[in-house]
Amino acid sequence: MKVKFECPSCLLNRAQVESERASSDPSLRLETLMAAVREIGCHITPEVTPSYLGTIRDRTIKKVSGNPDPFRIEKVTSNDQALKLTSHVRKYVLSGRNRSEQFRRACLASIVGNAFEFGIKGYDFRYENLPRMIETAECDLAIDHIGLIESLVAKSKNIVLLTDNAGEIAFDKILVEYARQMGAYVVVAVKAAPISNDATMEDALAVGMAETADRVITTGTDSVGLQYEECSKEFVEIYSKSDLIIAKGMAHYETLSEMRLHRPHALLFRVKCGAIANDLAVDLGKNVAYLVKP
Repeated sequence: MKVKFECPSCLLNRAQVESERASSDPSLRLETLMAAVREIGCHITPEVTPSYLGTIRDRTIKKVSGNPDPFRIEKVTSNDQALKLTSHVRKYVLSGRNRSEQFRRACLASIVGNAFEFGIKGYDFRYENLPRMIETAECDLAIDHIGLIESLVAKSKNIVLLTDNAGEIAFDKILVEYARQMGAYVVVAVKAAPISNDATMEDALAVGMAETADRVITTGTDSVGLQYEECSKEFVEIYSKSDLIIAKGMAHYETLSEMRLHRPHALLFRVKCGAIANDLAVDLGKNVAYLVKP
C-alpha cells in the first residue's frame, strides 16, 4: 500500500510520540523531532509505502536522540501484560468444539494481539480491554480467510511467521503451537534491532517463543514491515523456501502488498488506521485474516 492522504499526519504524530519517549530533555526532544520531520519530508513521494517512511523516521529518532529503543518500557510492559493473559487466551482457544475451531480461535487471538500498539493517531490502546477484545474477536472479523489459511497450514512443511509487536508475540505462540501440531516446521522471524515497539529476539526470549517455535531468527534488519532488500541472506533463504508465510501487523500489509509474492501469505492484523481501513474497505477496529496467493 502506497502513501495515502491520511499518512503524513500519522507519521508526524508518531514522530512526536517517539521523540518524547526517546529523551526527557526538551531541547533534545525538539531536535530529534525536527530531524525526523526533515527526513520524512525528504523521502516522501506518492510511490513509497508508509512503512518505508516509518523506518526512516524511527532510525532518525534513534540516531539523533542516542536512545536505541524509545519504546523499551512499553515493550517490557506489553510482554508482562500478555503473559498474564496467556491462560485466558488459551482457555478461549481450547473452548473450540474441535481442532479446526481451535485453530480458528488461535488465529483470532493472534490477531487481537496486534492491538498492542502505541502512538497511532486516533488509536487508543488499553490493556484492560484485551479480554473483551478476545471474546468479541469473531464478531470483529471483517475479512475471513481463516478456513483457507488452515488448509494451507495443513499442507505446508515449512512456515515462516513474521512477528510484529512486543506483547503480541506472546499471543502468537499458541498459533505457532497449532501449526506445528499440524505437521509444519515453523520459523519465527523477529526484528534484528529495536524499531518502534516491534518484537526483537529479546522479546521472543522473554515470552518463551524459543521454546515454542522450531527456530527463532531475525530478519537481519530493523525495518518497519518487510524491507526485503535489507534482509539478511539467512532470512531470505528461509523465507524464499517456505510453503507459507504468516505475516502479522499493518506494516507487513503495507510492504507485502507492494511486492511480487512467490508464496502464499496469510496477513493477520487489526485495522488501526484510516488509510488501511479505506484501502481494504473495512471499518476501523476490525480484525483481518487475509490470504494473498501468488
